[in-house]
Amino acid sequence: MTRREPYPRPTGGNLPHLPADLYRQLDDRTVVIVHAPAPRRPATAYAVPLAIGLAAGFGFIGLVAAGIALFEFAARTAALLGTLAGPVGIGTFFQLARPKGK
Repeated sequence: MTRREPYPRPTGGNLPHLPADLYRQLDDRTVVIVHAPAPRRPATAYAVPLAIGLAAGFGFIGLVAAGIALFEFAARTAALLGTLAGPVGIGTFFQLARPKGK
């Protein structure tokens, strides 16, 4: 069976070139296999998760730094108050517990 009208063009992107006379010689049972490359992922597919991960990491580092600064402030405050209060021992607590008036 010979066809004079052209065959419909296969659909899809990046098709290999077949010469027109060879294409017209193909019968209906011929299958043309086209190996298409894998689709590429856009840069945003990598950038968005990376940005979220970096933001979470920097946030966690900030929380740790704030906790360390708070602990250091508490330790310095306790040291300052301990220095201003003077030597406090067991005898000082007993003196404070006894009433002085009787």
